[in-house]
Amino acid sequence: MVRDRWQFTAPPFAGGSDPATFHVGGPQDEALARLEWLVEQRQRCALVVADEGCGKSHLGAMIPRRLGGMGCEVVLLSLRGLGGDDWLELLLARLPLDPPARDEAIRPWQKLEDRLRENTLMERTTVIVIDDADHASAAALDGITRLVVASEPLFHRTLVVLTTSPGGMNRLPAPLRQRTAVRIELPPWDDEDVAGFIAAALDRVGADRELFSPEAVATLARFTGGVPGPVCRLARLAVVAASADGLERVDAGTIERVWRELAPDPSPSPASAASADDEPTPPVNARVRVVRRLGD
Repeated sequence: MVRDRWQFTAPPFAGGSDPATFHVGGPQDEALARLEWLVEQRQRCALVVADEGCGKSHLGAMIPRRLGGMGCEVVLLSLRGLGGDDWLELLLARLPLDPPARDEAIRPWQKLEDRLRENTLMERTTVIVIDDADHASAAALDGITRLVVASEPLFHRTLVVLTTSPGGMNRLPAPLRQRTAVRIELPPWDDEDVAGFIAAALDRVGADRELFSPEAVATLARFTGGVPGPVCRLARLAVVAASADGLERVDAGTIERVWRELAPDPSPSPASAASADDEPTPPVNARVRVVRRLGD
């Protein structure tokens, strides 16, 4: 019904982690720029820290496309729900090993080390993106820490990128946090980013950008606080409500009604405050983007 009314070629606010729907707002552009800088500087570890709904997993799905364009070999894993050493088998399954190497009768860890050495000798950076690192098993975190802190020179072209919530930082081993070069924050979108997301989503499905009035976009940004997940959900529900009401466009009243009636609590819960006894956090390094841009 919704697609027929406005002739959408696809759902405009479907959500999910498809890179095709990724919107590069200010925080996402900054995060990707810092990751590119880390590759160029041959750093070993980075943390992407954001509250629920701010797009950690969506960013993680975009990293292979962006860093792969720099010649990196990028692997993306989510460790939520994996136990023991399952993470290592999953990592090996996603690495492009040739059949003889995959079938070689050696320990899984040795297979991983051989691949990392091979990439280093070919001057190719291996990027291992671990989504939901704060939900990883102790065994997986120990293995990841081993990758990051290893002094083996042939590992020096390996970058591990971990995503976590602020409240999950304490679950990461202290050596891992101490060796992190940059902590990348993903704050909510500002009003301009929200407007850009709505416009880009409508353009992608062949819809009129004026489908959302300026007042509707501003109201949506205000109610959601610019958190990408709730922005997407509220926009999707508002389109359905406007279609059901026979409206020509989504107005501010529709946004407010949907927020209050259909999505009473879509905003993320506040992040728990960090303890005063926490390990020192890696620097945010606000000048990283400038370093990259000056070379353009």
